[in-house]
Amino acid sequence: MRLKNKVALITGGNSGIGLATAKAFIDEGAKVVITGRNPETLAAAEKVLGAGVVVLNLDVTDAAATEKAFAEAAAKVGTFDIIFANAGIGGATPLGDTSPEQFNRIISTNLTAVFFTVQAALPHLNDRASVILNGSVHAVLGAPGWTAYAATKAAVRAMTRNMASELAPRGIRVNQVTPGGTKTPIWSPMAQTEDAMSALEARIGGMSPLGRMSEADEIAKAALYLASDDASNVTGIEITVDGGMTSAPSGAKIFRAA
Repeated sequence: MRLKNKVALITGGNSGIGLATAKAFIDEGAKVVITGRNPETLAAAEKVLGAGVVVLNLDVTDAAATEKAFAEAAAKVGTFDIIFANAGIGGATPLGDTSPEQFNRIISTNLTAVFFTVQAALPHLNDRASVILNGSVHAVLGAPGWTAYAATKAAVRAMTRNMASELAPRGIRVNQVTPGGTKTPIWSPMAQTEDAMSALEARIGGMSPLGRMSEADEIAKAALYLASDDASNVTGIEITVDGGMTSAPSGAKIFRAA
């Protein structure tokens, strides 16, 4: 039980990578608090995770509400050993067809809220705790039409390193998981039928040498390592789970004859 007697808080823990990570942490003995904005998916997550999970209906873009909710959660379950700032949204922002509102919505959720999630948790964070940020390969891919999303993830990449330095005097480790294409509900707006989703998975998976998209629990396992004492002297790094998409792109499945 790698997280026995640990308390973990996961933003966006009601679906996708956050939910898979909550399951992994609970299975390893942690007491888990999850946040989410959607009451229906929160209720479904609570049912899946069991009675021990603490559920917070919270929009993390509201910094004051986040501070209040984290304080209430810490009073209820104890101070935090693990923070996974996972909540985020997708969305294309093509040049010539993007409003300031669209752009700022992605920035406020994927960047600003990540900073204020850590800041809100800090008064309730134990020394030698683990902070994990959720990045993306979009920070380095240069994908057309995804400027705002990529900019937030590049900023999170820098934030990981800065926070690792800043929190080191307390022994708090700050690291990042960096997913490639991963099977989560974030893709639903782009592939609304089963056939469309299969085609999308084949296309995105083909961009990596291992030839497939990641499962959410594969990202969760990377987060579990960073959360646990197995990574007790690891800080300021990112673990990329993308089938080799960014480290060995010339080996991508789409370039192979068979």
